[in-house]
Amino acid sequence: QVQLIESGGGSVQAGGSLRLSCAASGRTFSIRTMGWFRQAPGKEREFVASISWSGGRTNYADSMKGRFTISRDNAKNTVYLQMQSLKPEDTAVYYCAADFGGTPYWGQGTQVTVSS
Repeated sequence: QVQLIESGGGSVQAGGSLRLSCAASGRTFSIRTMGWFRQAPGKEREFVASISWSGGRTNYADSMKGRFTISRDNAKNTVYLQMQSLKPEDTAVYYCAADFGGTPYWGQGTQVTVSS
């Protein structure tokens, strides 16, 4: 059974930093890509960043470039999202996502709240 367990969300003041983690379990040998999406209240879920599992190629949404960094630890089957210079508009539920051999899976989400 595939599972994605997120951690690291919380509340922070504007300008602060947070690091999210997402640990995958199950058919981890079949992971192709892992990434992060977010959904703010009243808005659609949006792409944040992704990383390929074998080559480590990264991709970011334009609004996150320079502030967010995605990385992975293949040995731990874990992907991280380091978020810096956080803004109130970054407030959202952040979801981990993974492509397991062509099948997408989602984590349960972790709340990030940035106060001004």
